[in-house]
Amino acid sequence: MDLLRVAGATLNQLPLDFAGNRDRIVKLLEDARRYGVELLCLPELCITGYGCEDAFFSLAVVHQAEATLSEILPHTHGQTVLLGLPHYFQGALYNAAVLVQDGHILGVNAKRVLPREGVHYEPRWFRPWPFGKVVTTTLCGEQVALGDLRYQLGALGVAVEICEEAWDSVPASAAHADAVQVVLNPSASHFALGKYAKREHLVANSSRSLQVFYVYSNLLGLEAGRLIYDGGVLIAAGGEIIKRGDRFGFHDGAVVWQDINPDLASVAKLKSKPVRAATGGDDSQTGSEALAAQLNQVKGRDPRHLAATAAAKTTNAAANAPAAVALERFEEFLQAQMLGLFDYHRKSGAKGFVLSLSGGCDSACCAVLVAHMLAAAAAELGLATAAQRFGMPLRKPPQSVGDWTSQALTCVYQKTAMSGSVTEAAAAAVAAAVCASYHLADVQPMVDTYVKAAELALKRSLSWQDDDVALQNIQARTRAPLVWMLANVAGALLLTTSNRSEAAVGYATMDGDTAGGLAPLSGIDKPFLQAWLRWAETTCQSGLGPIAALRLVNAQQPTAELRPAAAKQRDEDDLMPYAVLERIERYMLRDRLGAADIQASLACDFPEESPEKLGAYIDKFHRLWASSQWKRERYAPGFHVDELSLDPKTWCRYPILSRPTLLVKRS
Repeated sequence: MDLLRVAGATLNQLPLDFAGNRDRIVKLLEDARRYGVELLCLPELCITGYGCEDAFFSLAVVHQAEATLSEILPHTHGQTVLLGLPHYFQGALYNAAVLVQDGHILGVNAKRVLPREGVHYEPRWFRPWPFGKVVTTTLCGEQVALGDLRYQLGALGVAVEICEEAWDSVPASAAHADAVQVVLNPSASHFALGKYAKREHLVANSSRSLQVFYVYSNLLGLEAGRLIYDGGVLIAAGGEIIKRGDRFGFHDGAVVWQDINPDLASVAKLKSKPVRAATGGDDSQTGSEALAAQLNQVKGRDPRHLAATAAAKTTNAAANAPAAVALERFEEFLQAQMLGLFDYHRKSGAKGFVLSLSGGCDSACCAVLVAHMLAAAAAELGLATAAQRFGMPLRKPPQSVGDWTSQALTCVYQKTAMSGSVTEAAAAAVAAAVCASYHLADVQPMVDTYVKAAELALKRSLSWQDDDVALQNIQARTRAPLVWMLANVAGALLLTTSNRSEAAVGYATMDGDTAGGLAPLSGIDKPFLQAWLRWAETTCQSGLGPIAALRLVNAQQPTAELRPAAAKQRDEDDLMPYAVLERIERYMLRDRLGAADIQASLACDFPEESPEKLGAYIDKFHRLWASSQWKRERYAPGFHVDELSLDPKTWCRYPILSRPTLLVKRS
């Protein structure tokens, strides 16, 4: 039996880093050759990086991508490889996948279905290719076919679906299905909580509906700064996943292979192909058959007959990548955040992290995530290698993870007259538990200076009765200069701790607690973070494991701690219950429901609340949402980790000035 060794690969790339992207691709080609892989699928747009955004408008980027492909071609000797890059043709740019065999280009598939929802804006840069159309183009000095192609590699038929094409209601390769045994899917499918299970189902179902072996590859890491890619190569057959590659990880990429018998796909078609009546007489063709007849068939050699990979082919399973393990929701969030923080740090050239640690939930989450990340990276790569890859100059070589953390994470608790002993103790305990460097600073003298200066300018005294918001905000703003200075002196990355629930209603002080260069929690809601922190206290097995000191944080009610202690300030008193806020946010921004429909949904979710109370919450949310868009425009970039995002640059565009009228009418 002449088996075929197919493989997908993960790649951790960086937009426009042509030399680095090339070297990482070449390294994977070498790995694949060593494993005896005969047909390899690399991720979508792997040569340029997927997240080049408006740089795709530059022809210089297109030309450099082509030049980089030319540099890669000699490294494909004896291999058949699918690579991704943008291709310019007759006044338009196409998201393309190039099939290369033994150093020569066989053809170029142009993406036929472009995503435009959520974080995706591909139609801004790329044009969709028409189904069934094939033309001739020039690439790397060769005349090659471009368009909706399938490949006949000796006895092996191969089709290509590029990422979104598999998510369409009708598989993009349906017209090719009868003639192929393998479908390759190069993807750039970003991480979101719970999305991996849907991806597995999609790949498995595509292998069943097309009756093929389906090879899915994906990007890895925080590529362009907001989207995290979790990797996870999948190989499927007959409706089942037969190989799962590992997800996440702090490496540059990995090859995951599987030996298959392509004849089994042909047998499956013989056994299970449905019988349909012709629609136009005995001599007529169905629509799919007529389309298939128009498609160009590109011929090449059977990958199993290429000497370089055939000679290296081995059945040594130990060389294959480890299989992925199922991750529950809190663990998945942790893995994504750790990879995002690690990659953002090393790709930005930062020299550690600085964090204003308040003793509350959000800042504690940030501190714990950074510490877990350092411990997990050391466990995966080894302490010395992880520290080198992290990219931060160290005062001394770390002797332990705690030693490394003390150099990489600096926390400071900035107290004012409104700060309490509970939060101060919690901040100190969390910093000690994760081995961060910790500083205690009293910023009340600076607050007093600003208040006195304002009173002198206004020629009156400021009071909590008349100037509540201003007196709260000046405390938050006074904390920003010191923590920025500590970050600047070290060349470190300042983390801001705002979460998505706060961003939705503007419950943050601009130039105060929003100060920072990265907001890792801005893509997730407060109730999730509260639950996650309880899990991190008792259950987490990754990174540092359970952190008992978090009990001091988890015992508190969320508070900004900006009013006098007698006011007993609580976030949910200022706003509404966070659980209600989170539901309104999802119904309005994810589901696009109007106020009346939101109220009907909330009545089912919170039957203990009166219609009047729920209506008041909805009114308040709408009012605060509309008045806070200018704040969201100024937030630091954050990670997309959920199916919902408030990022106005990549997901949720909304006018800065508006006056919502869809408020609830209450009888």
